[in-house]
Amino acid sequence: MKTYAIATIPGDGIGQEVIPAGRQVLEVLAASSDRLRFEFENFGWGGDWYRAHGVMMPADGLDALRSKDAILFGSAGDPAIPDHITLWGLRLKICQGFDQYANVRPTRILPGIDGPLKRCGPDDLNWVIVRENSEGEYSGVGGRVHQGHPIEAATDVSMMTRAGVERIMRFAFQLAASRPRKLLTVVTKSNAQRHAMVMWDEIALQISREFPDVRWDKELVDACTARMVNRPATLDTLVATNLHADILSDLAAALAGSLGIAPTGNIDPERRYPSMFEPIHGSAFDIMGQGLANPVGTFWSAVMMLEHLGETAAAQRLMRAIEQVTANPALHTRDLGGPATTAQVTQAVCEGLGEGANQRAR
Repeated sequence: MKTYAIATIPGDGIGQEVIPAGRQVLEVLAASSDRLRFEFENFGWGGDWYRAHGVMMPADGLDALRSKDAILFGSAGDPAIPDHITLWGLRLKICQGFDQYANVRPTRILPGIDGPLKRCGPDDLNWVIVRENSEGEYSGVGGRVHQGHPIEAATDVSMMTRAGVERIMRFAFQLAASRPRKLLTVVTKSNAQRHAMVMWDEIALQISREFPDVRWDKELVDACTARMVNRPATLDTLVATNLHADILSDLAAALAGSLGIAPTGNIDPERRYPSMFEPIHGSAFDIMGQGLANPVGTFWSAVMMLEHLGETAAAQRLMRAIEQVTANPALHTRDLGGPATTAQVTQAVCEGLGEGANQRAR
């Protein structure tokens, strides 16, 4: 019997609804298994913590998380608090503090989901976007001067290091090599950004020589958006900078049906620190407390967490239960055009896990 210590951080908005749903599903999964258990510890950091303490999380918060096997995160964002405070004070503090430099976002059309690309079948859209998650446009390098005067100026510097680019490229090539098509697209903007992005391209070529079995190509980020819509079957694994992949992965989720179903993992590939898994949908304060949030993105994030922990069989069981639920339009939440509530989808996935355990026992 293996016991995993999992930190849950619901954060803000609908994160406070979907993360408890994710914990409920994982507890049902563990209850029907004879080989794994979870010990959860919840951390109430986020907007409410900021209003009470003036910070999004305690100064020693990383120490409280350091011994965990993984983190299940909800969202950071509160309409009453500036976005740069919520993002840098919580999510990025964890990602950068634990050097979770690989942000991995799988995208595919789940059974029963009506994606907007009518000529696109489920096999045509099956992608993984690898996002550099520690530097680039989100390095925090820059500043403001002469505030309040006509000559006010502000800068944000995209900072890329050879070490940072080499490790994310190597991670992306390794991931592409592990997938059936062994195909990687390196997203760039080196036609206009002629320093850091040129280095990005040069390092991609350098790393590619280590992976002769991976076919790869290079695509400008603006052209990549059109390719995702017009020729989705030509893509498989993509690697992009922090900002470019942030944008492309939201487009990918929308093309697959909804941001509500999309997962992500903030990974420390060297496993020095706990990795963090989260849905990408954000805090969605407009539907908070109404039971309308789609918990599928959280459940799929839990699948990624189980895979990262080496619990492949449990991950497959949970993914089968998710697909069984998405295949039923009556169990779609409002973002997918359906009538179901968060609780109904959660209960259906739990029931699917129970049925899978019963079938195995017979």
